Amino acid sequence: MTASPPLMNGHRRPTMPVFGDWRPITDQRDPELVEEQRTPEPAAVDIPDAVAEAQAEAIRAKAWADAEAKRITAEAEAKAAEIKAAEEARKLRLANDKAERRAAEDQAASRARVAELNRKRDEIERARLEADRQAQEQKASEARTAAEVSEADDKWRSYAIKFAIVCGIVSLPVQMSFFWNPRAPWMAATPVMLEGAAWVVHRGARAAAVSKRPVWHYRTIVWFLAFVAAGVNLYHGLHAFDPGTAIATAFASVAGPGVWDLHEHGRIRKRDGALTRRERKAQEKAAKAEAKRKADEDARRRAEKEAADEAAKEAVAQLADTRATQFPKVWAHALRLAADLGETTVTEAIWKRAKLDVEGAPPGESADVLRMRNAAEARVSAAREKRPVTGSSAQAASQVLGPNKPRVYNPPARRGVRAKGDTAPYVSGARKQASIAARNSRKKDQ
Repeated sequence: MTASPPLMNGHRRPTMPVFGDWRPITDQRDPELVEEQRTPEPAAVDIPDAVAEAQAEAIRAKAWADAEAKRITAEAEAKAAEIKAAEEARKLRLANDKAERRAAEDQAASRARVAELNRKRDEIERARLEADRQAQEQKASEARTAAEVSEADDKWRSYAIKFAIVCGIVSLPVQMSFFWNPRAPWMAATPVMLEGAAWVVHRGARAAAVSKRPVWHYRTIVWFLAFVAAGVNLYHGLHAFDPGTAIATAFASVAGPGVWDLHEHGRIRKRDGALTRRERKAQEKAAKAEAKRKADEDARRRAEKEAADEAAKEAVAQLADTRATQFPKVWAHALRLAADLGETTVTEAIWKRAKLDVEGAPPGESADVLRMRNAAEARVSAAREKRPVTGSSAQAASQVLGPNKPRVYNPPARRGVRAKGDTAPYVSGARKQASIAARNSRKKDQ
């Protein structure tokens, strides 16, 4: 054993502290008196000073080494704790950053959802306002249109009445002169009767139109009376006056009731919802366009159906060729089955039966497929159990051939039963050690 050097890093080594009952050799204090031990100690052996010094130095070196090891261990533990704390702080910081980012993302997503909801609400509100505005505009437009129609109808009715009155004023004098007879002056009221009858029947036609009854017979009577008055004016005007007067008065007799009949005819068609010529033309055009569209759609569907049928036929033919090429025996048997069962083609049911008859397996399976599947399952099982695929498998005793010679029973010479004295006795040291171990075990249990 070597002593520690007197200098350490260029400085004198410090005095070692006292550990336990020993002291360094530099300590010259008197040792304390101790009580005499009851058990006698062996006689002290004189040890040279150099050896004692070396032993003390060795003890000091060992103590210093132990303290240094403890210090290094403590520093290492402190460093490890510091590193662990730093790592935990880093993880905590990362977790906090992650939580903060998640919170920021959630907040941003929430703001986005709120903004989207606000945008949709604004769009709905704008759409509602726009719909209300359009509805109001439509109502206003309909009101203006209704007012214009009502005003036009009123003007048309007023103008028709005024025109009929003028026509009556023009046509009545010629008729009155025709029916005038000094001996029968009351005949002068005949033209008034004719014109009045026409207008009375007009009122009947209007009443029938309001109550949604037929009006054609009323209008027929009106036109008959108008033509009678026109004939009277034309005949008397040509004989008593000039042709111009005759034609003008005849036209006045027909024009007045005719204009009013046009007015009533418009009211009747409006009541019945009859379409105008332009509307009828537009409706006919739309009907022709719809018929053309339907015809084109039917033609397109027929073309698509024909194309699909043709593609299906080609697919069936290609499948038949593939089956005949890949499974010639099965295909030949399927053709025989189809002919035997009265089928013109090999259906799926016939193919399935032929596959079972020839290969003993349904479509999609065969002996090769089953062997390949079993081999793949064996490889997967070997990979899971971490064993080679090509290794030998466990062999049963029934698979091993028996020996050439017959087996002879040869029992052991001695029975396998223990007896007293069949083992050599233990040595005394072993017995003592076993006793000490048992005693220590009992103390630990207590």
